[in-house]
Amino acid sequence: MKNLIIYYSKSGNTEIVAKTLSSQLSGDLIKIRDYKERNNFKSKITSVIDAFRESKTKISPEKLDLSDYDLIYVGTPVWVANPVPAIITAIDTYNFKGKKIILFATMRTVGGNKAIQRMEEKFQARGGRVIKSFTIKTQQKNTSQITGDTFSVINALNLESNSDTL
Repeated sequence: MKNLIIYYSKSGNTEIVAKTLSSQLSGDLIKIRDYKERNNFKSKITSVIDAFRESKTKISPEKLDLSDYDLIYVGTPVWVANPVPAIITAIDTYNFKGKKIILFATMRTVGGNKAIQRMEEKFQARGGRVIKSFTIKTQQKNTSQITGDTFSVINALNLESNSDTL
């Protein structure tokens, strides 16, 4: 079974989780890039509105061939209890039909479950099958704490030993 981890990360927290999953579960890693400016104050306000409205954005890679992958992890930070626009665009653009999917979200404090639920609805509408999901809180945590939380999730969900049978 070949694994793929697709993620978007602005602050780096979702990237820590994605890289930990990749190293522990022998998965290929693809970082989604959002071409829209999201770093200054005005763009942060726009970003929150975009996430709330599920606005599409220009991403890279624009197209992605998922045919070689049996299990796909999709990770997002949580903005106003929603997945980020880059991940919404990826879900709506890439062909996840018939794929087994594990969702993950990182958030400061709350909103992860709602973001996961929304992603699951979108995947189901496009023929993907979400088989597991998890969230990781990142507020006031350093890299090693986030990595440790990811190891805990891998063990709790039995991801490593069951990656061939999921």
